[in-house]
Amino acid sequence: MFFVYPAIFHKEENSYWVEFPDLEGCQTFADTLEEAAEMAQEALSGYLITTLEEKNKLKNPSEIKDIKCDKDSFTSLVTCDIGKYLNNSKAIKKTLTIPEWLNDMAVANGINFSAILQEALIEKLEITK
Repeated sequence: MFFVYPAIFHKEENSYWVEFPDLEGCQTFADTLEEAAEMAQEALSGYLITTLEEKNKLKNPSEIKDIKCDKDSFTSLVTCDIGKYLNNSKAIKKTLTIPEWLNDMAVANGINFSAILQEALIEKLEITK
């Protein structure tokens, strides 16, 4: 799953610290801007994974243009793909009931039931890919 959240990068003397305004407590720091960008991705990934594992709802990211910061700071979008951290290989079998006519139409149209259910759940849970 791919995510994008705005972050504020603050310069303080010879280092940087990064915060995510939408994600309370999600912060990191580093000596260089390059390290700060890398650490921001790591912090974002860890925060999102923990939130999902605890079955909490993710807050939608703000528009970057709406984020305000002081003159010694700047905003940037930080991306992460948490799919590589999650155990995506374990599939769970689910039994479901649908009307026969709907099943017949889906089969006739070559619908992949598992893919449709996954897409619907992602949409319903408002998980951003």
